[in-house]
Amino acid sequence: MNNSEIKIYNAEDGKTEIQVKLDNDTVWLNLMQLTELFHRDKSVISRHINNIFKEKELDLEATVAKFATVQLEGEREVERNIEFFNLDIIISVGYRIKSKRGTQFRIWANKILKDYLIKGFSINEQRLRQQNEQLRELQESVKLLGNVLKYKDLSGDESTGLLKIISDYAYALDILDQYDYQKLDITETSGKETYQLTYEEAISQIRKVKVTFRNNELFGREKDDSFQSSVSTIYQTFNGADLYPSIEEKAANLLYFITKNHSFSDGNKRIAAFLFLYFMEKNGILFDEYGNKRIADNALVALTLMIAVSSPEEKEIMTKVIVNLINKKN
Repeated sequence: MNNSEIKIYNAEDGKTEIQVKLDNDTVWLNLMQLTELFHRDKSVISRHINNIFKEKELDLEATVAKFATVQLEGEREVERNIEFFNLDIIISVGYRIKSKRGTQFRIWANKILKDYLIKGFSINEQRLRQQNEQLRELQESVKLLGNVLKYKDLSGDESTGLLKIISDYAYALDILDQYDYQKLDITETSGKETYQLTYEEAISQIRKVKVTFRNNELFGREKDDSFQSSVSTIYQTFNGADLYPSIEEKAANLLYFITKNHSFSDGNKRIAAFLFLYFMEKNGILFDEYGNKRIADNALVALTLMIAVSSPEEKEIMTKVIVNLINKKN
């Protein structure tokens, strides 16, 4: 989920009502809410949480986050960063104190999360369907234009308008044709990169971008070493030759690896798209000779989402499409 949402949990006793925060595909409760849920003192809950981390049952960075929360202090409303604990912690505490209320909450939370994940996937799927439909309609429009040109004598203005549409979209339609007939190839690339992206530089840039997203604690937080691997993999060689020899091929595979590896607690697709653009800009191919973007905003969104839902077997064709959309011909 891109934005935090609030759901109300009502316990079976009919007396306990808790405002549950949904963020980053899990649910979050603060310490006071945990005491309400389990009917235990704060000291008891805190001791169990400390033991969970002490015994390395769960990772602190992956399961604890601070959210800005408005509190009433006297007659004033004050915004403070409060520590929240995710569903993994909540379940673990529930097991340790053998709480039936914890089990009830887990069942409720899992249903809520499932509903939201399905909703989010459906939205993305719907967007992809719409974009695919637009591409199909464009193809059909050109076929109709071809029929008109074949069977109707056109005036000068009509001819000019039709030819302009075909000319403007000729390259895109050619890519679609090659895709349909499995003939898509990598051509017209810019050669070897002049700027090499390092893991340290990438992390530095992610920290700067994080400010744009209001310093979300989970944005850009690495879950494992896969991000470092994503960056280094585009520079792999075989028998002394680059596996991805051109700037465009490295950029396309960088977008693919970061999107698919899901290395961060939050912001994976945004980070992938940003570093893709950053790499292109540093290597001088983000804009064409006239200062126009080589890849439009909506195309970047569509490609990133398509990568996210694609199967591993589709990697080669996905990266070829990207290369052809950012090469010198586009």
